[in-house]
Amino acid sequence: MAAPSFRFTHYDLKPQRAGTTIEVTLSAVNNVRLMTAVNFQRFNERLDFKYVGGVAKRSPIRLVIPENGHWFVIVDMEGHHGLAESSVKILAAPANVISQKAS
Repeated sequence: MAAPSFRFTHYDLKPQRAGTTIEVTLSAVNNVRLMTAVNFQRFNERLDFKYVGGVAKRSPIRLVIPENGHWFVIVDMEGHHGLAESSVKILAAPANVISQKAS
């Protein structure tokens, strides 16, 4: 099957826990898309896919993984002048916080 017609870089984040923050650093405005392994496959097959993120006009940008699973970050130039240089850092997941209501 045909890959997308625009240039992109992908990062395999492997399995991650919900709430983990991903920090993406870019050298220019590009699209940053956080997606599951299934949606990454659909992206590569040029099918409809779902993602978290969008146009990153500033750097770094932080995205939070919404659910446990295997995740990918895609940096792509669709609609922009060129593919940005990029890097991805996985930040620690937030600690489990026990909240109590005042009585």
